Amino acid sequence: MNGPDNYRESQRLLGEVEATPDQYGEAAEYARQQLAAAQVHATLALAAATAYRAVCDYWSDEDLDTARDWAAVAS
Repeated sequence: MNGPDNYRESQRLLGEVEATPDQYGEAAEYARQQLAAAQVHATLALAAATAYRAVCDYWSDEDLDTARDWAAVAS
């Protein structure tokens, strides 16, 4: 899973949490687990975005698909 994929997964998980109608019992536990997973994916996306330019500079060969993926998530 790359940076843009982590970002998308984080957004998907947050959407599930928002759609959880019950804030008690099993639904609340599910929402907490989804929120924790969303936070992990958001952190991984942030790390990938931060390192992206340095990796491109180091390899001096930009992966165009990854650049397009980041542009798609940013729009």
